[in-house]
Amino acid sequence: MALPAGCGDGGWLRAFHAVVPPLLREFAPEILVTQHGCDSHALDPLAHLMLSLDGQRTAYAALHELAHETAGGRWVVTGGGGYELVQVVPRAWTHLISEVAGRPLDPATATPPEWRRMTKERTGQTAPLTLTDGRKPEFADFSAGYDPADPIDRAVMATRKAVFPLHGLDPLP
Repeated sequence: MALPAGCGDGGWLRAFHAVVPPLLREFAPEILVTQHGCDSHALDPLAHLMLSLDGQRTAYAALHELAHETAGGRWVVTGGGGYELVQVVPRAWTHLISEVAGRPLDPATATPPEWRRMTKERTGQTAPLTLTDGRKPEFADFSAGYDPADPIDRAVMATRKAVFPLHGLDPLP
């Protein structure tokens, strides 16, 4: 889905929930395989998106639920890109692994002091103190309607119109 540059947690999660769950429910995969790069994070220079770790963690939880709902709990996750190797990637993957294990971590959990010390010694960077970016992602459900003037909603509708009919789904909310 071609989301506009600057799209943050709320818009990204709105788009995700407007497209991914209906398609997975219709497709009913035997196993769900998902790739979890960190390029969507605000500190990553590649995608020009503005997600927080908290938004990414929210998506991981949604995918975990969808794996149980649509694939009998069979879920394979892979890592992926990410250029912020101190501030983002370790914390994102920690959240992902804890979600896969069925033991999601409280975002306020402190990062290990040993890791922070090692990070400072090896990179010269100060590692984050907790597993959160301090955000509480919220989004408006797409089923309540869409705004044709909103670039995120336009991207969602373009995707739904292109893909949903191929699966026998109505693209309109």
